[in-house]
Amino acid sequence: MGLPVSVLARGEQAESTRADAAVREVFAELVEADRVFSPYQSDSAVSRLARAELGWDAVDSVVQEVAERCARARELTGGLFDAELPDGGWDPSGLVKGWAVERAGERLRQVPDLDWCLNAGGDVLVLCASNLPFTVGIQDPRDPGRVVTSVTRTDGAVATSGTAARGAHLYDPRTGGPVVTRWLSVSVSGPSLECADVLATAAFVAGEEWPAVLAARPGYEGLGILADGNLFATAGWPAGGSAAAG
Repeated sequence: MGLPVSVLARGEQAESTRADAAVREVFAELVEADRVFSPYQSDSAVSRLARAELGWDAVDSVVQEVAERCARARELTGGLFDAELPDGGWDPSGLVKGWAVERAGERLRQVPDLDWCLNAGGDVLVLCASNLPFTVGIQDPRDPGRVVTSVTRTDGAVATSGTAARGAHLYDPRTGGPVVTRWLSVSVSGPSLECADVLATAAFVAGEEWPAVLAARPGYEGLGILADGNLFATAGWPAGGSAAAG
């Protein structure tokens, strides 16, 4: 997926053969997701669909599943998340990463008494059997080497959307053009990484109305970072977060 991916394991089982096998399965699962869905690989299903070498009636069931999830995400966000591109193409990348990491994380869930943190390009999924939380840093979009605040979780996910890392790669489905906003990033914390990732994208696209995007989805909270470094958190942003100036 063109992203750095890491697994942090903690506890008595962290160096066990079973944990090692699970981590290998995680990476294999993510490599397979990249093979099928990457728009940067010429032989992926997404690329072949774009070139009309493959029709929707001939794609694998897993591609159909992701397409259905993208359609539900579009409905959930009132069209702020949309895998359909302005040029008529289809790019599910905004959903696939969270979906694939959730699926891969099931391998780690099968290892008993293991704390783990699966990080895919800054989007994080955690589960702590010990009930001792991991601390997830929120990157400063103005300085990738700096963390502006943090959030603690014993399970669930944290996802961030913005233009700091990849530039203006997000578009506004309402206009068909690039997203125009004074927010540099929006991070979302909640039970599912797939949903948190979708909501983070939709919230960033929404601009000033981003808190309303999360208000419609119970269990998900957000933190926005403005261009001047100020932070704004929704009321339920988990303990360990901050709404102070950066």
